[in-house]
Amino acid sequence: MRLNRRALLHGAAAGLVAGRASAQPAWPRQAVRIIVPAAGGGSSDPLARFGGQEFSKRFGQPFVIENRPGAAGNVGMTAAARAPADGHTLLFSWAGPLATNLALYRDLTFNSQRDFEPIVRFGSIPNAIVVGKNSPVTTLAEFIALARANPGTVSYGSTGSGSSMHLAGAMLAAATGTQLTHVPYTSPAAATTDVIAGRLNAMFLGAPGTVPLSQSGEIRVLAVLSEKRAAVLPDVPTTAELGYPSVVMGTWFAWLAPKGTPRPIITALNAAVNEVLDSPGRDWLLQRGLEIDDGAAGGPPENLQRFLASEIERHAALVRSAGITVD
Repeated sequence: MRLNRRALLHGAAAGLVAGRASAQPAWPRQAVRIIVPAAGGGSSDPLARFGGQEFSKRFGQPFVIENRPGAAGNVGMTAAARAPADGHTLLFSWAGPLATNLALYRDLTFNSQRDFEPIVRFGSIPNAIVVGKNSPVTTLAEFIALARANPGTVSYGSTGSGSSMHLAGAMLAAATGTQLTHVPYTSPAAATTDVIAGRLNAMFLGAPGTVPLSQSGEIRVLAVLSEKRAAVLPDVPTTAELGYPSVVMGTWFAWLAPKGTPRPIITALNAAVNEVLDSPGRDWLLQRGLEIDDGAAGGPPENLQRFLASEIERHAALVRSAGITVD
């Protein structure tokens, strides 16, 4: 069910931008930077840029992307946490830096709940398990059978320890009682190349990224790790359909601001995103495989606050049960 997001807090947002909100000066007074804790070119970058463009239309100032990669997102997260809380720095981040990293890294210089004001959740992208075009495996059941017959020798690639791809493989192994060998890469492109060439048995790609490769015949998509079918892969069954409802993994995205950012600014940004989700802009998001309905995006900041708390707990449990560590 689609929410009536357009009206959500919109009056308060308009008052702030015009400088009419009581005791609150007009905002923004200058360009706003959006910190993205990753290099350009990944799945987060176009989403952040799209959001920045929509904010610029609504608030009359440039919203400029600042890519801050390093340490699996920890560098950018720290920079955002230490930024002035005046509404002129925002954070666009996702499950790894916001939830998984809290369980993976010691002595982090930020805390997702303590150091940030939640603004709004911006949707999610499920993972899908894929094999190369020459793989003898054609179904998830066949992949599981192969893994059971060859314990420890069936491999899957990821973008690093603790990534959603890594967690997806660990979840599938645990649910099926198999032993899969994790092979971390520094980029998804390199891992995907090895899957296509048959040097890796499988990979857990974001569902939208599988579409062109599947259409060209370079890979075979076995299942989407989700409770419902992905809009971009309507003919591919889900793990829930295939008897593994606990094997659900993907990447969700969120907008946040440094702790202490004035509430009227948070309200204005939240209202802007909710408006985008009910505008023609939603089609742009859906076409890129972002799940934004049924609570996956939008709503008040408190929704993101509750969701983040639950995801931090869930990812900590996944990391513990899989015995995942980083050097």
